[in-house]
Amino acid sequence: MGGIKSKQEKIFAAAAHVVMIILSVSALAPFWLLVASSFTSNDALTRYGYNFWPKEFSLESYQYILSEWGQIGHAYLITIAVTAIGTVISLILVSTMGTGLAQKDVPGLSVVFVFVLITMLFNGGVVSSYIIYTQIFHIKNTIWALIIPNLMLSGFNIVLVKNYVQNSIPAELEEAAEIDGASVYKI
Repeated sequence: MGGIKSKQEKIFAAAAHVVMIILSVSALAPFWLLVASSFTSNDALTRYGYNFWPKEFSLESYQYILSEWGQIGHAYLITIAVTAIGTVISLILVSTMGTGLAQKDVPGLSVVFVFVLITMLFNGGVVSSYIIYTQIFHIKNTIWALIIPNLMLSGFNIVLVKNYVQNSIPAELEEAAEIDGASVYKI
């Protein structure tokens, strides 16, 4: 396949490489700017602004992080816990709901699906959501206040799973598993 290329193919390949290099540098530049700024003193950042090379080398940022690690580490722990717990719960809820909605010949599924679609189109608003979370669920100032609201916004993911199950898993495969003695949950 790597035979002789025409002049047009070589020009196109060179142009494609140039474009990809520019896009790669554009994607990596903000990260480099962040790292360079972390090694710059606060006064230099205020005076000169952000630069790709530190104007005045300093480890103040890292000293601050180490001195306040109790609070910063706790914040990272909460972030990781919310992400992990929320992802696992969301995967379980979305996959079971999407798979359930993909079933055929179950009465009432179209009504449930309409409710899922309505949640994608209309929002209850910030005030009503706040009242529900604080006065009904009593989750104010808890880790669940960070997890539960995100679980409520996964209607799109439910539709994706429903369509995947309906269009990608053949009915014959489910029937074969059923004949082999698999329960609904195993299927």
